[in-house]
Amino acid sequence: MQGSSGESLSRLTDALGSAISEGADGATVADSLFAAADVLRDQPALRRAATDPSTPTEAKSALARGLFAQHLDEKATELVVEAVTMRWARSGDLAAALEQLGVVALVKAADAAGEGDRLEGELFTFGRAVADAPALRDALSDPARSVTDKQTLVKSLLDGKASAGTVRLAQRAVTGVHLTVTRALDDYSKVAAESRNRLVALVRAAHPLEPDEQERLGTVLADQYDRPVHLNVVVDKSLIGGVRVEIGDQVIDGTISTRLDDARRRLVG
Repeated sequence: MQGSSGESLSRLTDALGSAISEGADGATVADSLFAAADVLRDQPALRRAATDPSTPTEAKSALARGLFAQHLDEKATELVVEAVTMRWARSGDLAAALEQLGVVALVKAADAAGEGDRLEGELFTFGRAVADAPALRDALSDPARSVTDKQTLVKSLLDGKASAGTVRLAQRAVTGVHLTVTRALDDYSKVAAESRNRLVALVRAAHPLEPDEQERLGTVLADQYDRPVHLNVVVDKSLIGGVRVEIGDQVIDGTISTRLDDARRRLVG
């Protein structure tokens, strides 16, 4: 988010962090924030009223409290009430911000339980599983199936195998908010890394990397970018050897296949 929306989201993220550090249950807060985001998306008139800069903040606060206080977690209600008093570049940014705050709440809950790394790894693994399995991808995107049915399928696949936060986010991913399941999971992974002040590196290697190799690579990248880096490793045998690292828009390519291609082009040239 840019401009006033980005500033508002940053302030709300700080407020959420304070609420969870003071004992608020991240999972409960997340469920309530997701619910509020859904209501605002489904009701354009309400969304416009809640973000209209010409409406007094007291009126918007009263509107939000009246709508959500009886239905949402107390801490989540306070965040929503605070959110409607802020400035938003577009009315749709309010719902998007509450959605992202819900993800952050689950990430912080996982961190508090010592499962932050596990959550990030599982989101990536499940995203790859969906992307690589056409039948599963079709089942989770089939418009003829209800969201509840898709969430039940996700739960049956992950329950007992993944952390509670991963299951919740995977179920949220099939609601259609992010258009596709894989896009939702990718967005969640990015939000998780950002909220933990880390970068995410997609590492493609010809062979599985040993734990010590991952540790060394992570250390090198962390030194280069001056931030911790979470590695998502994908085995790609077409690379022959070496690794290719993608961090945001930057690519570090040290694969043998690329060197061979470069040599081949030089010979042809």
